Amino acid sequence: MRSEKHHVNNKRRWVSVLLVFLVLIGAAAGYTYYQYNQGINQSIKKINKTKQQTNKVVYTFEGKKDQYGDTNILLLGSDARGNEKSRADTIMIAHYNETRGTYKLTSIMRDIYINIPGHGKHKVNSAFAYGGPELMRQTIKENFDIDLQYYAIVDFQGFVQLIDEAFPKGVEINVEKKMSEYIGVTLEPGLQRLDGEHLLGYVRFRHDAIGDFGRVKRQQEALKAVGNQLKSIETIPKLPKLIGVITPFINTNMDTTDMLFMAKDFFSKNRGNVETLRIPIDNSFTDQRIKGEGAVLDINLEKNKEAFLQFISK
Repeated sequence: MRSEKHHVNNKRRWVSVLLVFLVLIGAAAGYTYYQYNQGINQSIKKINKTKQQTNKVVYTFEGKKDQYGDTNILLLGSDARGNEKSRADTIMIAHYNETRGTYKLTSIMRDIYINIPGHGKHKVNSAFAYGGPELMRQTIKENFDIDLQYYAIVDFQGFVQLIDEAFPKGVEINVEKKMSEYIGVTLEPGLQRLDGEHLLGYVRFRHDAIGDFGRVKRQQEALKAVGNQLKSIETIPKLPKLIGVITPFINTNMDTTDMLFMAKDFFSKNRGNVETLRIPIDNSFTDQRIKGEGAVLDINLEKNKEAFLQFISK
């Protein structure tokens, strides 16, 4: 009799624990959904206020994981609107390997002169204008033998909104020189905190002696700074809202759950510094001028392909 009563008490205890667990899961899901929608509504209000056009083109994208098990995400920066065809202003690939727990970032300089499937040789950023992210995927696969699973086209205003939401006091950046030409803001040299608009100007500036090479370097430095400084705040609870804030400004084939999973995995573990690579690598290219293209980077394709594959495979 006593044993039977003990068994009943244990059963009730486990039922209570299970109910509490389910309630907690439901509360977490509800919080995530609420914060995500808060972020979306916040961005939509700003879009409506500025009468900004955010129609999203529906793209096909036949991506898959690469031969090393990496999830590679094609990141394209653009300020084009609606159906306007434009070259990609920024081309990056984010590499995520769940098994090794590694996060890496490759910048592909937009003036690289390579073959674009079906179009001959052009600057690599022309692939986006000719055939959207899918043709860019094919171009990278053909030239560097790298498969891409996802794409994300980020409108520059989305970048501004994301930075302002995540960093109300700005992102700490050491600005190396005065910058103002063609970026819409003026940046003074020195260590300072930049809001979204000024940080966007910082990563877009390229009107100096080193041109696009300096711009790519600043882009990588800024993304590293954002990642490192996000780790120092209570990031994980803010992730749903941050993703909601950027959603109206991003065109991607990634599910919201995929973005949350990868972001949570990065910020919940001590990942250290994100490794970066620039294509072309040093001593692997020459400056050329091509009729109809202007200034281009004529690269040693095999040398860069080897460096690219070594970077993501280790």
